[in-house]
Amino acid sequence: LSITRLAANACLLILTLIFHHSNANNIVAAASTAEAPNRRFEYKYSFKGPHLSQADGNIPFWVHSGNAIPSADQVRITPSLRSQKGSVWTKTTVNFDNWEAEVTFRVSGRGRMGADGLAIWFTTAQGLDGPVYGAADNWNGIGIFFDSFDNDGKKNNPAVLVVGNNGKLVYDHPNDGTTQSLGTCLRDFRNKPYPVRAKITYYKRTLIVLINNGFTPDKDDYEFCTKVDNMVIPQEGYFGISAATGGLADDHDVLSFLTFRLSEPGQELPPPEAEMPKQDKDKYQEEFENFQQDLDKKKEDYQKEHPDIQGQPIEDMYESVNDREIRQVFEGQNRIHLEIKQLHHQLAVILDEQRRYVSVATDEISKRQGESGGQVGQAPSQEMGAVVATQQEVLRNLNELRNSFYESLKQIGASQHQGNAVGMGTYETVQHFNDIKEHLHVVKRNIEHLITRNGNPSEKQVMNCPDPPPMPSCLDQ
Repeated sequence: LSITRLAANACLLILTLIFHHSNANNIVAAASTAEAPNRRFEYKYSFKGPHLSQADGNIPFWVHSGNAIPSADQVRITPSLRSQKGSVWTKTTVNFDNWEAEVTFRVSGRGRMGADGLAIWFTTAQGLDGPVYGAADNWNGIGIFFDSFDNDGKKNNPAVLVVGNNGKLVYDHPNDGTTQSLGTCLRDFRNKPYPVRAKITYYKRTLIVLINNGFTPDKDDYEFCTKVDNMVIPQEGYFGISAATGGLADDHDVLSFLTFRLSEPGQELPPPEAEMPKQDKDKYQEEFENFQQDLDKKKEDYQKEHPDIQGQPIEDMYESVNDREIRQVFEGQNRIHLEIKQLHHQLAVILDEQRRYVSVATDEISKRQGESGGQVGQAPSQEMGAVVATQQEVLRNLNELRNSFYESLKQIGASQHQGNAVGMGTYETVQHFNDIKEHLHVVKRNIEHLITRNGNPSEKQVMNCPDPPPMPSCLDQ
C-alpha cells in the first residue's frame, strides 16, 4: 500500500510540474507575441558598477541606511553577521505609471541554510528601517521578497513572494507571508555560480516576475516565476531594496538596479526636462542666476585690479586652432630636418669607410698578383674580386640613398618656404610630411640592413701571406 501511495504521489508531482512548465511557456509565448512596449532608461532610479559610489561613499540619486556598505562595483546591503539590517532607496519619487526593474544580486553564505532574505520595494514612503527584511512594516505599495529562512517549517523555502499592502497590514512573519502573498514560486537563489537576476515588470496593471537562477552566464536566461493581474499600486513611489539577517547570516550584495520607463508602442514620451517639477526648475534657475552674478562681479574686480589689459581682447591671450596647427607643422619639419642631417652624416662616414676598404683591397689584390705570378694567389684573387664587387654594390646603394636624402631636403626646404608664405597649415602639408617620415624610416632600415650584412670594415678578414714550406733537415739523411 505504501509503495502504491508513493507512486501516486510521484505521478501527481510530475503532472504538477508539467502543468506549471506548460503554463509558464504559454505566458512567456503570449508576452513575446504581443507587441512589446517602448522602454526608456531612467538613470535617476538606477545604479550599477564599475563606478557605483562616489568618493564620499554615497550613491548618486540614492540614499542608504543601516548596515548597507556601498562600494565601486556593488552595494552590500547586509554583511554575513547576525542581526544586521540595511537598505537603499531612491531620493526622488517615480512619477510614471508603467515601469520595469532589473535587479542583479548575490546571496551567499557558508551554511546550507541562510537568513533572513532580501526585498525589492515600490512604496509611497522610504522604509529606511524596520522588521520586514530590514525595511518598515505597514508599507503602502508592493514588495517582492526573496525569503531564505523557513519560519513555518513547511520546507517551502527559499521562495519568492509578491506581497501588496495598503498601509494597514502587518507582515505575517511566522507563516513566511504565505497568507498574504499574491503570487509565489520556489527558487533557490543562494550560493549560485553566477549572479541571480530578477526582472519585475508592471505594465497595464499587470505585474510579472521573471527570475534568472544564476546557473549560466546568459543574462537573458529568465524563467517565469509569478504573475499578478488587476494589481493597483500607488502612482508615485520610491524604489528600494533591503535585506536582513537573523540567527543565521548571509552576504546580501546588489550589483545593479536598472529602472526603465514603459510606454505603449507608438506613444512618444516627453523629454526628461519637460517632466521636471516646477519647484526644481525654479531652484536650478535661481542657482544659475546667483552663479552668473558672482561671475560678473569677479570679472569687474579683475578688470579693476588689472587695468592694463582691459582693452586687450581675451582671444589674443590664447593660441588659436590655426596657430597651433602651424606650430605643430613647423616643429615636425624641424625634427625631420635634424634627423635627415644625422642620417646624412652617418652615410658620409659609411661611404668613406667603404672607399678606404675598397682601395686597400684593390692594392692588396694587385700586389699579390704581381708576387705570385698568377698561380699561387689565384684562389685569393677570386675571393678578393667577389669582395670588391660586393663593396661596389654597397657604394652604389649608398649613393642612391644619399641622392634620396638630397631630394627630401629640397622638398622640406620648399615646404617650409611655402608654409612661411601662406601662413597656415593644411591637411595636404601634414600628409606630405607624414610621407617623408615613412620614407626616412625605410631609409634607416636599409642602412641598418647594409651595416648588419657587411659589418665593420675593420673586422673583415685580412688576407695574409701563405706560410712558407718546411725547410729540409740534414739530420734526416
